Amino acid sequence: MPSQLDSLKDFTTVVADTGDFTSMEEYKPQDATTNPSLILQAASKPEYKSLVEKAVAENKDSGLTGPALTEAIMDRVLILFGVEILKIVPGRVSTEVDARLSFDTQATIAKAKQLIAAYDAEGISKDRILIKIASTWEGIKAAEELEKEGIHCNLTLLFAFAQAVACAEAKVQLISPFVGRIYDWFKKENNTDYVGDDDPGVQSVAKIYNYYKKHGYKTEVMGASFRNVGQITSLAGCDLLTISPGLLEELQNADGPLEQKLNADAPDSKLDKISLDEKAFRFEFNEDAMATEKTAQGIRAFSADIVKLEKLIESMV
Repeated sequence: MPSQLDSLKDFTTVVADTGDFTSMEEYKPQDATTNPSLILQAASKPEYKSLVEKAVAENKDSGLTGPALTEAIMDRVLILFGVEILKIVPGRVSTEVDARLSFDTQATIAKAKQLIAAYDAEGISKDRILIKIASTWEGIKAAEELEKEGIHCNLTLLFAFAQAVACAEAKVQLISPFVGRIYDWFKKENNTDYVGDDDPGVQSVAKIYNYYKKHGYKTEVMGASFRNVGQITSLAGCDLLTISPGLLEELQNADGPLEQKLNADAPDSKLDKISLDEKAFRFEFNEDAMATEKTAQGIRAFSADIVKLEKLIESMV
């Protein structure tokens, strides 16, 4: 009998949510996604420290000093991880723009182009790269411009329906709504544990998925940030799901088959199509206490881990 992981792959693209190459080789995902926290975890392990050391060595004689040198090494670390990941997965890797640029559209665009150029120098097509950007208004506008130039984006830290609508209107390639963090917020707020289809995180992704399919948006939906296998199986059929190694192992060890919960050919949605300008977006987003809190918290956490990674790099220069 096939495992639940095998069954899930029948109707959902499975993505590895890790910077650990061994896990990718074991579970054979189509794509992989990283973030500053995952890169920091991986870079701190002895088996991956050589990539950081390589990035340092390559930039030591660049003539750069101080913050500029650290930034150059940091970017090189991201590229080296991405290159290694693309040797394992047949699809795409998501590489994240510095979270501290989340409110600067032009700086985000410039950094994205730098990363794409660096991958190109390694002989890797931009079609295999997703530039990961926080789902702020400024981030969404940056992604809109990048998509027009054929640079595809993954809009992350997405918690509100307003963010999803704006991303679709901007024609971004992919969004990553955070199931587990939505669940965390409502569990704490209401002192209630949610299971299966009653999970607010699951409901959020299902709503976005059905809205996109009903109205013909091409933006891919990739559920992310899972806390348990039940959240994953409740979203079977979603375009993509990015899953941590621990939960991939649970799915691998459980017998299938799974029921397909989401279906692009028969979306369950009574939602009328809406469009949001900046004022409407900011108001709707502000009305969502969970989304405003979790987006800000996520940007702070990713920014803090970037600083930690920079300190690790600086200690090696």
